Amino acid sequence: MNTLHLVDPAVRDFVASAGLFDPERDPLDVFRKQLLASYAQIAPAMPDAREERWIPGPREVRVLQYRPHDGPPPSRAIVYVHGGGFIAGAAEMTDAMCVKLANEHRALVVSVDYRLAPESPFPGPVEECYAALSWVMKEAPSLGVDPARVLLMGHSAGGGLAAATALLHRDRGGAPLAGQVLVYPMLDTRTGTSDAPVDNPTTGEFGWTRAINRFAWRSMRGDAPIPRDREGHYSPSLATDLTNLPPTFLAVGSVDLFFEEDVAYAMRLSRAGVPVELHVYQGGIHGFDFFPGNTTDRYAAELRAAIARLLG
Repeated sequence: MNTLHLVDPAVRDFVASAGLFDPERDPLDVFRKQLLASYAQIAPAMPDAREERWIPGPREVRVLQYRPHDGPPPSRAIVYVHGGGFIAGAAEMTDAMCVKLANEHRALVVSVDYRLAPESPFPGPVEECYAALSWVMKEAPSLGVDPARVLLMGHSAGGGLAAATALLHRDRGGAPLAGQVLVYPMLDTRTGTSDAPVDNPTTGEFGWTRAINRFAWRSMRGDAPIPRDREGHYSPSLATDLTNLPPTFLAVGSVDLFFEEDVAYAMRLSRAGVPVELHVYQGGIHGFDFFPGNTTDRYAAELRAAIARLLG
C-alpha cells in the first residue's frame, strides 16, 4: 500500500482492510450485489418516501420522485444520477440522500434509474438521463417547477453522466440550467490507460482502481464506434467545447483516481467562461463522503451552500 499515508487518517484502517472488485476474477453480478448491500448498510431504502414513474424516451425510463415532507409545493428541481461505474447501482440505493436533498432545498428530486452497461452501453445511459431531464423541463408547469431552477447532480459515474447530459442538453438547444453538481465525477475514458493525459501514482489505490476503471469504460463503450461528434457525450473530458454549460460545483478527494481528470475538467470549464466552484479534499478516497468525520462534514456544508446558491 504505497499511498496509505496520504489517505485521511479517519478512514485509513478501513481502506487498509477493504476488499476491491477485481474484474479479472470477480463476477459482475457479485459486485452489483455488494454495492447495493453496502448502500443498504449505510442508509436503508425508504420506499414510502418516493414515487415511481415511467417517462418517455428512446425507451421508457424509470425515475423515482421525492418531495419535501411538508410545506408548500417545491418550485425547484434536482435531476439526480446515481453512481456505480456505469456497471452497477440502482436509484433506490440513494433514497436517503434524495430525501435529504428534497427537504434541505425544498426541491422535487427526480432520480434516474438508467439501465446499466454492458447490457446497455453508450448511448443508452446518457440518453436515458437526458430523457429524464427533458421530461422535467417540459413538464415543469404541471410539476410546479420553475424551469430556470433545475439542477443536474450526480456522484461518480452519475457525475460523469450528469456532465454528459449537460453537454447533450446544450448541444440539442435546451434552455439554460441552474447548475451542475459533480461529485468526484467519472469523466475520462483514458484514465488508467496508456492514453491518459496524466497518470498520477498517488491516486487510485483505494476505492476505485485503474483496473476497475478500464473494465467499466470498456463496458460503457460496447462494440459500436463512438461518432466524433458524440465523444463528449460518451466521455465528457473528450468534449472539445465546454462553453455555455451551467455553473458548476465539483468536489473530489486528493487520492481519488479521478482527481486529475476532475481538476482538469474544472480548469477547462473556467477557461470556457463557466462559473466553477472546485473543492479538493485532502486525503479523500473515492466515495470519501460515505465515511463520517471532519472532511465529510466540511464537504456536506459546502455542498449544501452551493446547491442553495445555484437553485436560488
